[in-house]
Amino acid sequence: MLRLFSRGTPSHQPTLYEECEVKCHACKESHTRSVLMGCNYVCPSCGTYMRIPARDRIRLLADKGSFAEFDISLTSHDFLDFPGYREKLVKARESTGELCAVVTGVMRMDGVSCAVFSMDSRFIMASMGSAVGEKITRLFEYATQMHLPVLGIICSGGARMQEGIVSLMQMAKCSGAVRKHSDAGLMYMSLLTDPTTGGITASFAMEGDITMAEPKALIGFAGRRVIEQTTGTELPKNFQTSEFLLEHGFLDMVLPREKQRETIALILRLHQKEVV
Repeated sequence: MLRLFSRGTPSHQPTLYEECEVKCHACKESHTRSVLMGCNYVCPSCGTYMRIPARDRIRLLADKGSFAEFDISLTSHDFLDFPGYREKLVKARESTGELCAVVTGVMRMDGVSCAVFSMDSRFIMASMGSAVGEKITRLFEYATQMHLPVLGIICSGGARMQEGIVSLMQMAKCSGAVRKHSDAGLMYMSLLTDPTTGGITASFAMEGDITMAEPKALIGFAGRRVIEQTTGTELPKNFQTSEFLLEHGFLDMVLPREKQRETIALILRLHQKEVV
């Protein structure tokens, strides 16, 4: 089942969603989503990078009308009767309008087709439960079958503890699908955003052929305090930032938002497979 949507244009009537106000976590100024989408969710008041809902991420990158969504109805369940988890799922669905913490599908960028998944930090901090892992795995399997590159727009607090071992299993499952996609000679690009942590970093986030990140994004596995207490050392102030990871060889580039669409589209064109 597919669902289509288009990027907005200046001439269209603003929707209720676009007129909703979002407060900058740095300067506390509020701006409508329509204003923020026009400046790539960079706060017009102070220049802070704000977190972007999954669908708005895709709208900012995809050619107009080109995105088709996969697995729309797939959602997590409370396998373990974990206290409070059902209520948390209901609250996340109601507050975001999403059934899952990731949106998957296919789109075109500058005319080049690719598979894409975009994670949504508003949904239980985009933690990876069974549905997230299943949707990402299915996307890679589809991309392998259709010989498509994959773009992953990643943010997450890690594995979702409320689903226990079922959540942890998704790390290996997603990594296996990434490996099969790679073995088929296909490209996977990962764009890491704030925050990318825990089991996501330990699996598909860092498995891209080309790994990019937004400026000053938090990227890591264990938290800073845990590492300092375990190792008994004081870490640099910029530890686990995009810039620190780039300096130490974990990233290929730090990519500002205003350059993401043109840069990713260029990479797709350069790696586009010739049709024989």
